[in-house]
Amino acid sequence: MDKARAQAVLARIDEILRWEQRVEQRKDQKFAELGKHLCEVRNHGYWRLGYQSFEAYLEAKFPDSRRKAYYLMSIHDHLKQIPAAEIEDLGWSKALELAKVARSEGRHFDCATWLHKAKEQTKEELKEEVYKYFTGQDYEPYEMVYFKLFESQLPTVERALYVASRMAGTEKSRGYCLELVCADFLAGRTEESSPEETLLLIHRLVSLLPGEYQARLAGQSRGRELERAGRC
Repeated sequence: MDKARAQAVLARIDEILRWEQRVEQRKDQKFAELGKHLCEVRNHGYWRLGYQSFEAYLEAKFPDSRRKAYYLMSIHDHLKQIPAAEIEDLGWSKALELAKVARSEGRHFDCATWLHKAKEQTKEELKEEVYKYFTGQDYEPYEMVYFKLFESQLPTVERALYVASRMAGTEKSRGYCLELVCADFLAGRTEESSPEETLLLIHRLVSLLPGEYQARLAGQSRGRELERAGRC
């Protein structure tokens, strides 16, 4: 280890963090430089100058959220071809979205095209673009919903979500599983449920079937439609 270089990098990180605390309105404007130095601390073991591990170093320097430190390092690791000044002009939220794409595409990352998109689009528009890139689907806005459960209620709720996840597949979110449980409940209350709610449950359940069964079901549906048309 180059101890002089290590001490200089660690001191520069402390300086940036102090600067962010003092100049709150300009917070995160040095995130690209900060990510670069954090990667150097990680790669060369500079954390050994006073800490037992790199995790311990991050915990001391980022007590509110170590996740931010990992985000900054990911930006540096995957966007090295973009000058730091340009990255910092984008803001770290946009830069993080670009880093996701760059990590996925590797050497085939079309830096110029994605950088242009990031400059022209708003933060939300870029997030939607990246979501569509990974999923092939349009981005659907969401809301975080919070409600209180008593301890006596938790086993029932967790059991219902577990059963729904077994049906839907473990890759589905708990929100998707909760929707499935609620749709099932509404479909069973025929006097209160609407046709749209019943149709939603049917659509969700059909989407859980293997492809061959979905095709068979679609074929049967078309056959019945042709049969009804023939009678008419």
